[in-house]
Amino acid sequence: METQNMKRLLVITLLLTAVWQLAAGGWIHAKAWLSEVLVAGAWESTRSETDHVPPWDWADTWPVARLSVPGLEIERYILAGASGRTLAFGPGWIENSARPGSAGKSIISGHRDTHFRFLQQLKQGDRLVIERPDRRLVHYAVLQQSVHHENETGLLQPDMHNQLLLITCYPFDALVPGGPLRYVVTAEEVVM
Repeated sequence: METQNMKRLLVITLLLTAVWQLAAGGWIHAKAWLSEVLVAGAWESTRSETDHVPPWDWADTWPVARLSVPGLEIERYILAGASGRTLAFGPGWIENSARPGSAGKSIISGHRDTHFRFLQQLKQGDRLVIERPDRRLVHYAVLQQSVHHENETGLLQPDMHNQLLLITCYPFDALVPGGPLRYVVTAEEVVM
């Protein structure tokens, strides 16, 4: 009887652990999906007002631009800041770089397993479009994709080119999040 109870307890423990692990793994995807709905509403409000509008009352971020990839039918709202908390809800603009769609080098980061998973599908020549809050569209063409160590900071330095850098962790199929490598898509503004 004691052995049967131990087996039952072990099975229940294993099942509960499996459910807990699945729920934890799905949580970031659920947050990413739900936040897109809330951020979309904040983006529409931001476009019609003169100030930023947070997607929910306690948010410390707000949409600053919308990124479109016409060839892949992808749209992402770009949020102010690139903290871990912000990146859970969408790609984040690194605020010491140029504002997305403005002159200079704009740097945007995002998670490889949610909002920026599509970066692995981009290739040289692909078009990217940034929509600013004033409804102006700025077009870019992908120049290159590269992998860098997180300590390499030269790429992040401002320069005279009107560029868009999209950065995520690498490799895309890594089992452990984070890691020292970054996948960088560099795009340059094109006149339409």
